[in-house]
Amino acid sequence: MSNSTLTPQTTSGPSAPPQSSPLAHRRMPRWSPAAIALGSVGLGVGIGLVAGWESRVQWGLVAALLFVLGTYAITTAVEGRRQAKDRVATSAVWVCFVLAVVPLVSLAWTTISRGSKLVDGYFLTHSMGGMTNLEEGGGIYHALLGTLEQVGLATAIAAPLGLLTAIYLVEYGRGRLAQAVTFFVDVMTGIPSIVAGLFVLSFWNLGLGFGPSGFAGSMALAILMVPVVVRSTEEMLKLVPNELREASLALGVPKWKTILKVVIPTAIGGITTGVMLAVARIAGETAPVMLLVFGNPLINPNPFSGAQESLPLYVWNQYKLGNEASIDRAWAGALTLIAVVMILNLVARGVARWKAPKGARR
Repeated sequence: MSNSTLTPQTTSGPSAPPQSSPLAHRRMPRWSPAAIALGSVGLGVGIGLVAGWESRVQWGLVAALLFVLGTYAITTAVEGRRQAKDRVATSAVWVCFVLAVVPLVSLAWTTISRGSKLVDGYFLTHSMGGMTNLEEGGGIYHALLGTLEQVGLATAIAAPLGLLTAIYLVEYGRGRLAQAVTFFVDVMTGIPSIVAGLFVLSFWNLGLGFGPSGFAGSMALAILMVPVVVRSTEEMLKLVPNELREASLALGVPKWKTILKVVIPTAIGGITTGVMLAVARIAGETAPVMLLVFGNPLINPNPFSGAQESLPLYVWNQYKLGNEASIDRAWAGALTLIAVVMILNLVARGVARWKAPKGARR
């Protein structure tokens, strides 16, 4: 009798296919977000008209809310709740983007449409000398010249100080001194512009006896500019890989030359962007200019002697007069100020790309 082990034979039939949700393979068409957005805008406008709302902002907020809710409801019905949550998150991001861009576009459009009426060659090459406040005409040359000189002097003061401070904090700063410098930079970031103007007024004008001038305004603007330059430059220097520093030092290059030849050229694009952000920050300041520069309807090319005009002060003085001619000049001055800041940014970006190493250009 043979010893055989009887094992039960299990026959495995074909496995049943996994049960899938009837919504698993259903997808909304690509044009569905645009269709939902158009429908939401239509409903928002209709609700606003029926309710008698005069503010278009209310219409837009209702349309944004309907867009998010409609996206969730329709996606849930077609694709299921999981995909609906993903689409709602994407829709919320788009709504926030639109809510941030609409005021910017509206401001730019209003400034361009109202300011372009006067901006021409005559307006840019003449001052307000001999013009009355109620009279049409006049120009902005004296304010444009004053802004360029004041911002240029402030940049010449603040950019080297900010760059050297950031280099110290990143490359050399250790101990309590570096902590103190970082603390004061953080404090200076939140200083109101009027406080900087009062400080220069008490020290330069009242303490040392100097009169109003563009240079006094430049010193106040430099105080506002330094912390922005320090913070932006510090972050850009931290992004430079340590391997570049180590490779240079391993070749026997001194640390100061490594910073000058390797670190700064690698981060020059970000440093330039930070400096231009600081320039844009100070270009529109009015309070220090009112205290220290005073304003002048005549052309004063010397920033170290006598009162000067600037674009922000020109816009303020013209707008507060309240008549139609002065308000048109104020909008034209605002457009000129925006154009100056944009041109300076484009020039700075071009210089940064030209000076940057070939491998760092984008």
